[in-house]
Amino acid sequence: MYKAIIRPLLFSFPPETSHHLALKSMRFFMGIPGIRSLVKGLYKHESPVELMGLTFPNRVGLAAGFDKNAEYYKELGALGFGFVEIGTVTPQAQPGNPQPRLFRLPADGGLINRMGFNNDGLEAVVARLKNRPDGLIVGGNIGKNKVTPNEDAVSDYLKGVDALYPYVDYFTVNVSSPNTPGLRELQEKAPLTNLLKQVRDRVNELGGTRPVLLKIAPDMGEGQLDDIADIVLELKLDGVIATNTTIDREGLKTPDVASFGAGGLSGAPVKVASTNVVRYLAQRAEKRFAIIASGGIFTTEDAREKIAAGADLVQVYTGFIYEGPGMVKRIAKSLS
Repeated sequence: MYKAIIRPLLFSFPPETSHHLALKSMRFFMGIPGIRSLVKGLYKHESPVELMGLTFPNRVGLAAGFDKNAEYYKELGALGFGFVEIGTVTPQAQPGNPQPRLFRLPADGGLINRMGFNNDGLEAVVARLKNRPDGLIVGGNIGKNKVTPNEDAVSDYLKGVDALYPYVDYFTVNVSSPNTPGLRELQEKAPLTNLLKQVRDRVNELGGTRPVLLKIAPDMGEGQLDDIADIVLELKLDGVIATNTTIDREGLKTPDVASFGAGGLSGAPVKVASTNVVRYLAQRAEKRFAIIASGGIFTTEDAREKIAAGADLVQVYTGFIYEGPGMVKRIAKSLS
């Protein structure tokens, strides 16, 4: 039904419009008495996994960016996700980059986005997280405001930790989006070590019960990945999310892809690069920290490939848009 009816309807609208339409429609229908319970019965699959001191209902999560403002995580949880990552959230609300800023590549099974951390800010997100349902793991993906210079970036991330600590189960430090000018410069060893140390210290000051993960780009060489592994191990971080979107455009089938302009490419085109990063880090670190794989997961085979490469959990985003909610239960069962 999704591929035959719903997806063609949604794909008839501009991508950002269809995204909001789908989420608002989902919330409307799940507000009808009995519908949410029915949906849970159809899509829920529990095969609990213990990781980072948390119990995940299953191995399949929703990546950050889908529910930036924590508006729909309750409904998304009903679709069978074992965890939902909200954000990226910045201290102050910001509109992001000018539209259009989201583009479909159906021939490649991909998306290009240059959203630019558009979000409602910490205060609004915290308000929506105060009445979380039981049984759903929620991660908080934190970033810096566009107007904050890199030398002051640490302050923005610490504000995210302070505000979200009581309301999320883990933190993801996002320094790998290509859509905020200069952000990826924070992935260099010295600034990254300083940032992560202060985030880790602040989490410890607040009680130390929230795992801290780092989300990295797929466009790193082995030397950079060695630095990442060393930093994560040295600072005793809990894990890495591999990977964010890529700026590479090589091998795409979509004609005139250059006309879309800059942005991060997700979906099937990033699958191989993401898996390679997962495999390299798993071997380099000898499984001494958790790895959540994200990038190009559409099928059960894609997910099993990530687990075989060394991932502990997987996250989906673009594949969810192309394949629909049925994929979540299929993948969760296959990874049981």
